[in-house]
This record gives sequence, structure tokens and C-alpha cells, in this order.
Amino acid sequence: MKYTEIMVRYGELSTKGKNRKDFIGRLAGNVTKVLHDFPEIEIHPRHDRMHIVLNGASFSEVDQRLRKVFGIQTYSPTIKVEKTLQAIEETSLELMKETFKPGMTFKVNTRRSDHHFTYDTNELNTMVGDYLFKHMADLKVEMKHPDLTLRIEVRQDAIYISNQLLHGAGGMPVGTGGRAVMMLSGGIDSPVASYLALKRGVDIEMIHFYSPPYTTQKALNKAKELTGILANYSGRINFIAVPFAEIQETIKEKLPEGYLMTVQRRFMLRLADRIRAQRNELAIFNGESVGQVASQTLESMAAINDVTTTPVVRPVATMDKTEIIKLAEEIGTFDLSIEPFEDCCTIFAPPRPKTRPKIDKAREFEARLDVEGLIERALSGIKVTTIHPNEKFLADKAEEDAALL
Repeated sequence: MKYTEIMVRYGELSTKGKNRKDFIGRLAGNVTKVLHDFPEIEIHPRHDRMHIVLNGASFSEVDQRLRKVFGIQTYSPTIKVEKTLQAIEETSLELMKETFKPGMTFKVNTRRSDHHFTYDTNELNTMVGDYLFKHMADLKVEMKHPDLTLRIEVRQDAIYISNQLLHGAGGMPVGTGGRAVMMLSGGIDSPVASYLALKRGVDIEMIHFYSPPYTTQKALNKAKELTGILANYSGRINFIAVPFAEIQETIKEKLPEGYLMTVQRRFMLRLADRIRAQRNELAIFNGESVGQVASQTLESMAAINDVTTTPVVRPVATMDKTEIIKLAEEIGTFDLSIEPFEDCCTIFAPPRPKTRPKIDKAREFEARLDVEGLIERALSGIKVTTIHPNEKFLADKAEEDAALL
């Protein structure tokens, strides 16, 4: 059976009161963005539902995109019919025959916003149920926990019939939570933090530090490809590559080993904050998890945060590594994150970094450096790339293996 449209339910957006219209408008824009290559589709955002009119488009193809749009609580592929009992009964039967399997239980659930319609909800439930029993075998009704619910919505313009309730990504529409930068490494944690930021409606731009010749083009491309996976949830993401080799070389040459990591991270945060300010954004996000590594103890965080008063948000701060890995697998970033391309955080990592660095010591050691000159030269070399969903930057492994033969 060909579905005529998809009925989208908003979930958390229903709590937004006077701002509800703005949130729905943003969600409609995001849905339009992810379905941009389906020119036949029409999107009609309304106060209580969004209607996506398919006009012949494949529901299964649209479904793959829609399930990753934040701000959607649930949605149903739906058939729109005329407001007659015959149309309701015949369409309900056709839909049930396609999806019902022997042994399943079902119920009919009618909702009526058009209170002038000829039949009330109980009458429709009974009449449609009786019609199905007359034309199908092995039906069994279960009112509390049915395997299948046939939903009939009687609205002012038409009747809408569905028997699937699909769960969306939840959260808030990307763009409703303000704009921020995300410090993206090539590891497991920061892509998960990026996903969680997007889920709360934050429109993020990625900042990635790279240090040629110590880091390779593959490491940079890995970070870009991770961004391409995350762009599935926002439509597109700007990727800002920041050269970091001179800063790392200078720190290694002039500062004690124990504070290499702390001062290096202070420079990263300074640069992220400068870029944030230049691009009129509100906060800095990163993938730090409390106590996971030496730079993520509370003492280290305090020493690093000392360089800015901008809010630094850490979505995975209290998550266990196993929880982070599980979410990375679910969103599709894990396999790429564990590819062994060294990033700039590991190439100059000291064997015994300070896990409880002192803020005054970090400031003292940093005073030996031309901080402003190093920052300015790094900023002058940044490169911004707009990355689209699933955009590829790494060669296919099979292609690489073939080239070696």
C-alpha cells in the first residue's frame, strides 16, 4: 500500500508555550533541509502535527532521513482518505492485511478533532473493528498492550489512518539552542559529545587541531569524515582546521615535561575561544569525561579553563567509557574513531603528565612564551570547510589494499 503522507508529532516542543511557533518553524526548516532532494514532497507544519505529503515519494527512503532529525518524538506513515465510513473501512482492511500476521493482537484507536463528524470515537472503533472481523481470520483484540494499533484520526480536512508508531530522535531542533564551537578530536568521546550537543538543539561548528608533519592527512580526513556522519543530524556542519604544530614544538622546547599537556590544552582552549568570538557563537563544547585521562581531572580542567570565562560545556562529563562507546556504536562513529591515525593530542604526550597541575604554575610557565604571537599565527592559518551528510574523505579500505598489490 502506498502511504500518502507522514504525520509527525513534536514531543518536547509541546512544552514551549509562546515560543512553540519558532521551534516548529525551525524543525520544519531542518526537515526541509534533510529532504532537499525529494522535490515532490510538501511539508506543512501545524500547531499540533507536521504533515509531510509524500506525493509518490518512497516512505522507506524518507524514513531513513527522518529518524535522525532532532525535535521529532514520534511519526507515522499515514493514508489520507475521504470522510466516509466506506473509505475508512476499506482502507483499514487493506492496511491491516499488509501488516497483520497470525497470532498478533490488535485494537482500533480513534481520535476525533472534528466533533461534527457523523460518528463518535466509540462508534468508529466498534464499526471498523466489526468490519475487520468480517473480512479477516485469526483476529484477536487486546485493549491494553496490543501488538498492532490501527489509529484513525478524524480531522477537519480528512481522515488519517495508520498502524505504525515510529520513534524519532527526540531532543530539540538543531538551531533552537544557539550556536557554539565543538572541539573535535579523532577519538571516541568528542563525536558522542557532538551528537548530544546537536540533540539539545545546539548548532555546532567543529574545531580540529592538526600538526603536520607530525600528523598525517589521513588523521585530518578522519576528523572530517566523523563530521560527515554527525552532519546526518543537522544537514551540514562547518569544519575548522587549526594548525597547531608551531605551538606544540615551542611548548616542548621551552617548558617542563609535566606541564606540556596542561599548557598545550590551554592554548587549544584559547584558540577555540577566539574562533568562537569571531564567529559570534555562545559557548565551547568538548568531549571531556571527568577522570578519564590526566587532562580531565578536576584539577586539570580548572587549570585549563583558567584562560577563558566563556561557558565550556562537557556533555559526556559524567558518563562511563562503556556508556560512551555504546552511544558511539549507535550513532555510527565508533568504527571510524578507533582507526589508528594519531592526532595532535597524542604525538607530544608526555610519559608522566601532571594530573593535579597548579593554575599559578601553568601561568608562570606560559609567561615564558610569546602567547599572542603563537595564537595569531595559528589563527591566520585556519581553513573552513562545509561538510555534508556522509561526505567521504578517506579512501575505501578495499581500494587501498588493491593499490598495494
